[in-house]
Amino acid sequence: MHKVTIDGAMSRIKENMAKVKKKVLVMSNKGGVGKSSVAVAFAALLSAKGFKVGLLDIDIHGPSIAKMTGKEGVLPGTDDKTLEPVPVRENLMMLSMGSLLRCGDSPVIWRGPMKLNILKQFLADVRWGELDYLVIDAPPGTGDEPLSICQLIPEMTGAVVVTTGQAVALLDSRKAVNFLRQVEIPVLGVLENMTSFECPHCAKEINLFKTGGGAQAAKELGVPFLGSIPFDPAIVNAGDSGEIYVLEHPNASAAQALKRAVSVLLPAAA
Repeated sequence: MHKVTIDGAMSRIKENMAKVKKKVLVMSNKGGVGKSSVAVAFAALLSAKGFKVGLLDIDIHGPSIAKMTGKEGVLPGTDDKTLEPVPVRENLMMLSMGSLLRCGDSPVIWRGPMKLNILKQFLADVRWGELDYLVIDAPPGTGDEPLSICQLIPEMTGAVVVTTGQAVALLDSRKAVNFLRQVEIPVLGVLENMTSFECPHCAKEINLFKTGGGAQAAKELGVPFLGSIPFDPAIVNAGDSGEIYVLEHPNASAAQALKRAVSVLLPAAA
């Protein structure tokens, strides 16, 4: 793509993002909480309701959305000036750093300025078109990528903070909420993931992590609680095989909980 100039890129970002009705950031301050699975689920559920949805993976060093949507190795179309997002299914398109790497094992060894440059291009030089929702999957933490995206899209609709019930994850989720407040991005809610697991042998519910912490943290921080998502091994299998869990297993407990979360998060999507 063409060389980015600051003024030119910001102008194109403003023009591109003006065509997107709602921009939603999915983030966590700790890895391993299932944030990308949640982002994929939200985007897929919204698209299944007929909304036109873009799914943008801004995890530069550890992109996973391309694989999780079954589009690993599928290069986006280009006219040498702009990129075309990769179609996933009807009403859903995706772009990830994983879409741009010819070899999935290739590391991206970049410092901050290069990451900022590619994020600008993701927003300015990708033909997202008219969208109802742009769901943005951020890497863990409150560093370059989440900070940059919040600054590049000041009219962000808001952000969802994904956590698990363990104390360390809850501590980090509080930091994520405070980060969003400092950058003046609305906190749409806290979602507690992987709360319980139903034993396939005895059907007894087992708490993999502590439960209830997400609701308590949301209450203490004065932000909405979007619910608890039980752990389902099928989510792992679906992500590894490029299937979309909530569409392949719509009646599963976790899928139903994710549907309720989307309804609480975005009432217009109910």
